[in-house]
Formats: sequence, C-alpha cells, structure tokens
Amino acid sequence: MRSRACVAVFLAALSAGCAQAPKPPPAAPAPAVAAPPPSESPLPVLTLDGYKKLFATRVAQSNPELLADSLPQMLKSVVVLDISIDRDGGLARVSVRRSNGFTALEKRAMDSVRRAAPFAAPNLLVRRGESSLRFLETFLFRDDGRFQVRSLVEN
Repeated sequence: MRSRACVAVFLAALSAGCAQAPKPPPAAPAPAVAAPPPSESPLPVLTLDGYKKLFATRVAQSNPELLADSLPQMLKSVVVLDISIDRDGGLARVSVRRSNGFTALEKRAMDSVRRAAPFAAPNLLVRRGESSLRFLETFLFRDDGRFQVRSLVEN
C-alpha cells in the first residue's frame, strides 16, 4: 500500500512538472549600443608591430585626402620618420630619418603625423625609466603626392 502511495505521489509530481507555464510577454528590444570610434583599440596593444599598426591607422584616418588607395610598381619617394610617442600618447618628436630628397614629401609625412596626434598611450611598451616609445615608420609616396603608411601595407 505504501509503495502505491509513493508511486501516486511521484506520478502527480511528474505530471505537475510537465504542465506548461504561461509564456512571458515579449521583452522590449535592447537599446542600441554605440560602437567605439575606429581609432580606439578595445584590447591593449602588447607588441611594437601592433602599436605601429594602430599608429598608422590613426595617421590614415586623420589624412584621408592624402591616402593612396594603391601603390605603383615604382614609388616617387620613400620617407622614413623617427617618431617618439610619450606615455600619454602625445607626439614627443618626429624627424626625418631617411629620404630621397623630396623635401615637400618629407614635410607632408611629418605634418600628417602631427595632424593625427594624440595617439593611443603606449604605456605597455614604454620601458621602465623611459618617458616615451621611439620607433621608425615608413611613408610610401606615389607621383601624385599621396601615400601609404608601411605598417598598413599588405605583404
């Protein structure tokens, strides 16, 4: 008798658990979340190459009228800049490290870097005791004066 009562209680509990609960009313749509600006990096940049790519993207976004969509087989000029970015992302220094003598294009490369400042803070890459991150970046110029930044050119 006792086992029949246990089975009856079990079956009652089982059938109660199978009953469908009423569906909740539809939820209101979630508000749209704005995406971060393209110049911001969602993750910290841990390598110099990663930082240079972030730097080059910022320069390209700040100078769209000067950016070349493609490069010819033969470039007019190659300008290598020596760049220092302070711990806060400010441009500490920019100078020409190497060029083939087109001073107007040297100036264009340096001015494009100045216009793009400030940059992402390179604090993860700055060594202890140093106040800035120093690196070289190459600007590749076409005949029409438009350029691409080497760190963004596909290999």
